[in-house]
Amino acid sequence: MAKAAQKTDQQADKFLQKLVTVRRTTSVTKGGRELSFSALVVAGNPEEGVVGFGLGKSKEVPLAIQKATEQARRDMVKINLKGHTIQHEMIARHGASRVFMKPASEGTGVIAGNAMRAIFEVVGVENILAKSIGSSNPINVVRATIKGLRTMATPESVAKKRGKKVDAILEGDGNHDS
Repeated sequence: MAKAAQKTDQQADKFLQKLVTVRRTTSVTKGGRELSFSALVVAGNPEEGVVGFGLGKSKEVPLAIQKATEQARRDMVKINLKGHTIQHEMIARHGASRVFMKPASEGTGVIAGNAMRAIFEVVGVENILAKSIGSSNPINVVRATIKGLRTMATPESVAKKRGKKVDAILEGDGNHDS
Protein backbone atom coordinates (compact mmCIF):
# COMPACT_ATOMS: atom_id res chain seq x y z
CA MET A 1 0.00 0.00 0.00
CA ALA A 2 2.76 2.44 0.92
CA LYS A 3 4.73 1.63 -2.23
CA ALA A 4 1.71 2.34 -4.41
CA ALA A 5 1.25 5.70 -2.70
CA GLN A 6 4.94 6.54 -3.26
CA LYS A 7 4.67 5.73 -6.96
CA THR A 8 1.70 8.02 -7.43
CA ASP A 9 3.50 10.77 -5.48
CA GLN A 10 6.56 10.42 -7.74
CA GLN A 11 4.39 10.55 -10.85
CA ALA A 12 2.59 13.59 -9.48
CA ASP A 13 5.88 15.33 -8.64
CA LYS A 14 7.03 15.53 -12.26
CA PHE A 15 3.90 17.51 -13.20
CA LEU A 16 3.27 21.02 -11.93
CA GLN A 17 -0.32 22.14 -11.65
CA LYS A 18 -1.75 25.58 -11.07
CA LEU A 19 -5.30 26.51 -10.23
CA VAL A 20 -6.16 29.45 -12.47
CA THR A 21 -9.71 30.22 -11.38
CA VAL A 22 -12.75 28.86 -9.57
CA ARG A 23 -16.17 30.16 -10.56
CA ARG A 24 -19.41 29.80 -8.64
CA THR A 25 -22.68 29.53 -10.53
CA THR A 26 -26.16 29.46 -9.04
CA SER A 27 -29.32 27.99 -10.48
CA VAL A 28 -32.57 28.93 -8.80
CA THR A 29 -35.02 26.07 -8.55
CA LYS A 30 -38.36 25.49 -6.83
CA GLY A 31 -36.53 24.19 -3.75
CA GLY A 32 -34.12 27.10 -3.52
CA ARG A 33 -30.69 27.95 -4.91
CA GLU A 34 -28.35 25.23 -6.15
CA LEU A 35 -24.65 26.15 -6.12
CA SER A 36 -22.26 24.68 -8.66
CA PHE A 37 -18.56 25.32 -9.16
CA SER A 38 -16.23 25.22 -12.16
CA ALA A 39 -12.45 25.12 -11.85
CA LEU A 40 -9.79 25.89 -14.46
CA VAL A 41 -6.47 24.09 -13.89
CA VAL A 42 -3.25 24.19 -15.93
CA ALA A 43 -0.81 21.27 -15.65
CA GLY A 44 2.56 20.69 -17.26
CA ASN A 45 6.10 19.43 -17.01
CA PRO A 46 8.82 22.11 -17.36
CA GLU A 47 11.52 19.51 -18.12
CA GLU A 48 9.65 18.07 -21.11
CA GLY A 49 7.95 21.31 -22.19
CA VAL A 50 4.41 19.92 -22.14
CA VAL A 51 1.27 21.73 -20.99
CA GLY A 52 -2.45 21.08 -20.82
CA PHE A 53 -5.52 22.67 -19.31
CA GLY A 54 -8.72 21.28 -17.90
CA LEU A 55 -12.11 22.60 -16.91
CA GLY A 56 -13.97 20.68 -14.22
CA LYS A 57 -17.50 21.24 -12.98
CA SER A 58 -19.08 19.91 -9.82
CA LYS A 59 -21.31 20.73 -6.88
CA GLU A 60 -18.19 20.95 -4.66
CA VAL A 61 -14.92 22.83 -5.22
CA PRO A 62 -12.45 19.96 -4.51
CA LEU A 63 -14.26 17.65 -6.94
CA ALA A 64 -14.25 20.33 -9.63
CA ILE A 65 -10.48 20.86 -9.15
CA GLN A 66 -9.85 17.12 -9.29
CA LYS A 67 -11.85 16.75 -12.53
CA ALA A 68 -10.04 19.72 -14.08
CA THR A 69 -6.63 18.31 -13.09
CA GLU A 70 -7.43 14.93 -14.62
CA GLN A 71 -8.54 16.56 -17.87
CA ALA A 72 -5.43 18.76 -17.96
CA ARG A 73 -3.16 15.72 -17.61
CA ARG A 74 -5.04 13.90 -20.38
CA ASP A 75 -4.81 16.73 -22.92
CA MET A 76 -1.08 17.55 -22.90
CA VAL A 77 0.58 19.39 -25.79
CA LYS A 78 4.34 19.51 -26.55
CA ILE A 79 5.75 23.05 -26.84
CA ASN A 80 9.02 23.77 -28.71
CA LEU A 81 10.88 26.27 -26.54
CA LYS A 82 14.12 28.12 -27.21
CA GLY A 83 15.94 27.65 -23.93
CA HIS A 84 13.74 29.32 -21.31
CA THR A 85 11.79 31.54 -23.69
CA ILE A 86 9.71 31.20 -26.87
CA GLN A 87 10.98 31.07 -30.47
CA HIS A 88 9.45 34.29 -31.81
CA GLU A 89 6.80 36.88 -31.02
CA MET A 90 3.21 36.07 -31.90
CA ILE A 91 -0.41 37.03 -31.51
CA ALA A 92 -3.00 34.29 -30.94
CA ARG A 93 -6.71 34.53 -30.41
CA HIS A 94 -9.62 32.49 -29.17
CA GLY A 95 -13.05 34.07 -29.22
CA ALA A 96 -12.72 37.72 -28.22
CA SER A 97 -9.45 37.10 -26.33
CA ARG A 98 -6.19 37.98 -28.02
CA VAL A 99 -2.79 37.37 -26.48
CA PHE A 100 0.52 38.89 -27.51
CA MET A 101 3.68 36.99 -26.58
CA LYS A 102 7.26 38.13 -27.14
CA PRO A 103 10.53 36.38 -26.21
CA ALA A 104 12.59 38.18 -23.58
CA SER A 105 16.28 38.21 -22.71
CA GLU A 106 17.71 36.21 -19.82
CA GLY A 107 16.82 37.64 -16.41
CA THR A 108 13.62 39.39 -17.51
CA GLY A 109 11.25 36.96 -15.83
CA VAL A 110 7.62 36.26 -16.65
CA ILE A 111 5.75 39.48 -17.30
CA ALA A 112 2.18 38.35 -17.94
CA GLY A 113 -1.31 38.28 -16.50
CA ASN A 114 -2.59 35.65 -14.08
CA ALA A 115 -3.94 33.07 -16.56
CA MET A 116 -0.98 33.35 -18.95
CA ARG A 117 1.55 33.33 -16.09
CA ALA A 118 0.20 29.97 -14.87
CA ILE A 119 0.77 28.42 -18.31
CA PHE A 120 4.29 29.81 -18.65
CA GLU A 121 5.27 28.58 -15.18
CA VAL A 122 4.10 25.00 -15.75
CA VAL A 123 5.60 24.73 -19.25
CA GLY A 124 9.03 26.02 -18.16
CA VAL A 125 9.14 29.49 -19.74
CA GLU A 126 11.20 31.76 -17.49
CA ASN A 127 11.65 34.88 -19.66
CA ILE A 128 8.73 36.28 -21.63
CA LEU A 129 6.74 39.46 -22.19
CA ALA A 130 3.02 38.84 -22.67
CA LYS A 131 -0.14 40.91 -22.83
CA SER A 132 -3.78 39.91 -22.90
CA ILE A 133 -5.88 42.06 -25.25
CA GLY A 134 -9.65 42.05 -25.56
CA SER A 135 -11.68 39.73 -23.37
CA SER A 136 -10.06 38.87 -20.04
CA ASN A 137 -12.10 35.67 -19.57
CA PRO A 138 -9.49 33.26 -18.08
CA ILE A 139 -10.78 30.25 -20.04
CA ASN A 140 -10.43 32.02 -23.39
CA VAL A 141 -7.07 33.55 -22.42
CA VAL A 142 -5.73 30.08 -21.54
CA ARG A 143 -7.06 28.61 -24.80
CA ALA A 144 -5.56 31.46 -26.86
CA THR A 145 -2.18 31.15 -25.09
CA ILE A 146 -1.95 27.40 -25.65
CA LYS A 147 -3.08 27.82 -29.26
CA GLY A 148 -0.30 30.35 -29.83
CA LEU A 149 2.36 28.19 -28.16
CA ARG A 150 1.25 25.14 -30.15
CA THR A 151 1.47 26.96 -33.50
CA MET A 152 4.92 28.42 -32.75
CA ALA A 153 7.35 27.70 -35.59
CA THR A 154 10.88 26.43 -34.99
CA PRO A 155 13.81 27.50 -37.19
CA GLU A 156 14.01 23.92 -38.49
CA SER A 157 10.37 23.88 -39.61
CA VAL A 158 10.69 27.30 -41.28
CA ALA A 159 13.87 26.23 -43.10
CA LYS A 160 12.22 23.04 -44.33
CA LYS A 161 9.15 24.97 -45.48
CA ARG A 162 11.26 27.53 -47.40
CA GLY A 163 13.73 24.99 -48.75
CA LYS A 164 16.71 26.68 -47.10
CA LYS A 165 19.26 25.78 -44.48
CA VAL A 166 18.69 26.58 -40.80
CA ASP A 167 21.75 28.87 -40.73
CA ALA A 168 20.26 31.03 -43.52
CA ILE A 169 17.03 31.39 -41.57
CA LEU A 170 18.74 32.28 -38.29
CA GLU A 171 21.15 34.66 -40.03
CA GLY A 172 18.40 36.81 -41.50
CA ASP A 173 20.75 37.97 -44.26
CA GLY A 174 18.16 40.40 -45.65
CA ASN A 175 17.76 38.75 -49.07
CA HIS A 176 14.03 38.80 -49.60
CA ASP A 177 12.55 37.26 -52.73
CA SER A 178 9.74 39.41 -54.12
